[in-house]
Amino acid sequence: MTPTPHPDLRLDALRSWLDQQASQLGLIRDSLAPVSGDASFRRYFRLQAVDGTVIAMDAPPPHEDCAPFVRIASLLARGGLCVPRILAQDIDQGFLLLSDLGQQTFYDALRNGLEQDEAALQQHYRGALRALVALQQCPADGLPPYDEARLLEELAVFPQWYLRTHLGHAPDAGAQTALAGIFDLLARRAAAQPRVLVHRDFHSPNLMLGPDMPDTTPGIIDFQDALAGPISYDIASLAMDARTTWDEARQLDWAIRYWEYARAAGLPVPDDFAQFHVDYEWMGLQRNLRILGVFARLSHRDGKHHYLDHMPRVQAYVRQVAGRYAVFHPLLRLLDQAERVPQADGFSF
Repeated sequence: MTPTPHPDLRLDALRSWLDQQASQLGLIRDSLAPVSGDASFRRYFRLQAVDGTVIAMDAPPPHEDCAPFVRIASLLARGGLCVPRILAQDIDQGFLLLSDLGQQTFYDALRNGLEQDEAALQQHYRGALRALVALQQCPADGLPPYDEARLLEELAVFPQWYLRTHLGHAPDAGAQTALAGIFDLLARRAAAQPRVLVHRDFHSPNLMLGPDMPDTTPGIIDFQDALAGPISYDIASLAMDARTTWDEARQLDWAIRYWEYARAAGLPVPDDFAQFHVDYEWMGLQRNLRILGVFARLSHRDGKHHYLDHMPRVQAYVRQVAGRYAVFHPLLRLLDQAERVPQADGFSF
């Protein structure tokens, strides 16, 4: 006997809600098609309307809350950023209808050959750097703080999910002490930076090359988790992209350009780029340690195994920074043990 398909009650509810919007917004309901999901419970669909296409977001309560997306979209739009417009909303049900910023992210464009066109690549990424500066000029008042406690809390996924669950490695007491000291150092340095609005995932999958946008102005999506936090966070996200490998020369080029744009805009970056570079690299290390834990959790807990494809890139970013600063060398030794890298005998923490 053929099993009965499990009903998608959320999709049924979304279709019913869209029926209510159809006449006012000119929606062609039967054109609804999935676009993507993400690492959360949110799902996205595209459908035709009389004036083009629109995006429907399904963010099921109580797992997700649409209210921050609506609030931050308005904040960023007032700051001149290109973000989706809210065409209709039902916060209680967890449904939004958004303007469509296009079908090609920076990540898609890179896979389709953008990286081979240096002039176009620089044009788009310099546009992204300018957009980041504009984003950081938006008021962060009222956003939750990305403070030392939260930064430390995020790092807990690294030993739990990456070391123990993914690699099957239980750090001994000495390694745990060393790791706790490194976590504390990273969180304190990041928390001491000037606070601005932080997107938290300002990288290639969340920057759009839309048909109606100027070449140098990216569309920005997935900003609902924005916080008030360290000024170097989002440039670290962009230059050490978890989905796209950039070598150190490229990272440095974009970090310098961002720093120059930020200074010209009056943002509170250090006057000395060398100081900013340390801030940015240490911030990137905190982020990438967290990402290793998150990707491991998405695979082992949620069955989203494709995130493991990106893990070697993130591992390389971690080793790049940890290898440059002696204070992080205990982390390298722990990784060598956990990842089974051959070692000389006799090292200790």
